[in-house]
Amino acid sequence: MDDYDQQVAAIHAYNARFYEQFAAWLAASGLSARTIQTHVENVQFFADEYLTYYEPLERVDEADASDIASFLSDWFLRKAMWSSPSAVRSNVASFKKFFTWMGQQGHMDAEAVAEILLDLKENRDEYIEAAEAYEADLFSDW
Repeated sequence: MDDYDQQVAAIHAYNARFYEQFAAWLAASGLSARTIQTHVENVQFFADEYLTYYEPLERVDEADASDIASFLSDWFLRKAMWSSPSAVRSNVASFKKFFTWMGQQGHMDAEAVAEILLDLKENRDEYIEAAEAYEADLFSDW
């Protein structure tokens, strides 16, 4: 395994502890197992695919509002074949819960969390519209 692969594996292992703790927090709040799985998978895809490979070697607790914006308005739409307006809505909900939890637990700087949550609130509709436009463009030739 080369140095890059070792760094990726280390980041994935580092991030995994957050997913486990987040899932436990969601369970304690009374969410269903399926809903918990969806939220964790959304966050894990963002962190372990986008942040690790596209924003090379970035951990989930290093994410910022620009990462969220780039992911939801562009990368996710192009790279995830299941992307759709409803998938974007699901990701926005997951990210709100996850980053709220990260801030409450002290895993991220409060200012960074506040910026992410503000971005999600202010740009939610734009992210959904981008998904609708991307989807319309994909099927325009059919």
